[in-house]
Amino acid sequence: MSIRVKASVLPLLITVAMGMSACSQSGQTEQPEQVTNTKSSAADATILRFSHFWPATSAMQTEVFEPWAKKLETESNGLLKVEIYPSATLSKPDVTYDSAAKGTIDIGAQAHGYTAGRFPLTQIAELPGLSNSAVQMSCMLQTLYDNGTIASEYEDTHLLFLMGAGPSALHTVDKVIRVPEDMKGMRIRRPSAIAGDIIEASGGSPVGLPAPDIYTSLQRGVIDGLSFPWQPTGDFRITELTNAHTNIPFYNSALLVTMNKDRYEALSDDLKKIIDDNSGRVMADIAGEMTDREDSKFMEEARAKGDVMVDIPDPLNDPDWKGPLTEGTQKYLSDVRALGLDADSVYEKVKVASAACKV
Repeated sequence: MSIRVKASVLPLLITVAMGMSACSQSGQTEQPEQVTNTKSSAADATILRFSHFWPATSAMQTEVFEPWAKKLETESNGLLKVEIYPSATLSKPDVTYDSAAKGTIDIGAQAHGYTAGRFPLTQIAELPGLSNSAVQMSCMLQTLYDNGTIASEYEDTHLLFLMGAGPSALHTVDKVIRVPEDMKGMRIRRPSAIAGDIIEASGGSPVGLPAPDIYTSLQRGVIDGLSFPWQPTGDFRITELTNAHTNIPFYNSALLVTMNKDRYEALSDDLKKIIDDNSGRVMADIAGEMTDREDSKFMEEARAKGDVMVDIPDPLNDPDWKGPLTEGTQKYLSDVRALGLDADSVYEKVKVASAACKV
């Protein structure tokens, strides 16, 4: 009797043993599968196309944008990859912001002055006497965005960070500009409406050109000189053609880096956080510090090759320059008021930010 019982139980025991063996084997293979699933692949990665107008060899590309892109990729374990397109190869300099807003590109960097009237409140920060360095200007812009003063101008994109150029200079070939009257009859490239107003008030003829077109325009005599900070003057090789420079901080350009809103919202919360942690003031400071270093480098290079240098560090208190600068400032504020915007209130807030950000 006991033998029959054991015989009948034997198949059951074999079945159970096989089941336990299968479970054991399954348990041994689960862990590698989980590890494999945590590794990103090219198919998993989100590719973000980033367009800007600086040359590929510029410090803005090599010291700001490339390290930023690498940091996003590293912190996301390869799930975020930024493809950078310099020299305006993916979008024209004056439509880069709109291209990001529409989704033609994912990320774009642009100078505000390339789209006259598009950022009227932000550009109040460009007015004379408000900033003496790129670090200060970058801090001012990011502060004004973070406290809501100018945030409404970027609602159609996801703004990453704002940054500022260093103080401007006037760069010419042979003719030295010491007083406003020296600009009479000269065609001067202007980077924004504000600079254009001041050049016009000084008797010059402002000419609007994107940065990549300046070299050939100066070479062919389309313009006689230009208004430009030192860092891009070196980046775009303008110092090869010019030999006279008037260092006069009559404006500071504002610049932006922004992202398509839908592209940002489609990311997971973890990836959004990585982008957020590498945006805002931290990047504004990095860009500002790089720009000030490059400004000094290119200025010293021009001085070393024997170029003429005229320094007017405080033009608002200079008897020759105060008039045109004041006239240009009031004209711009009047134009902003005509749009129905509270230019005077924003101007006062910009002054507060300027004092708080002073280096």
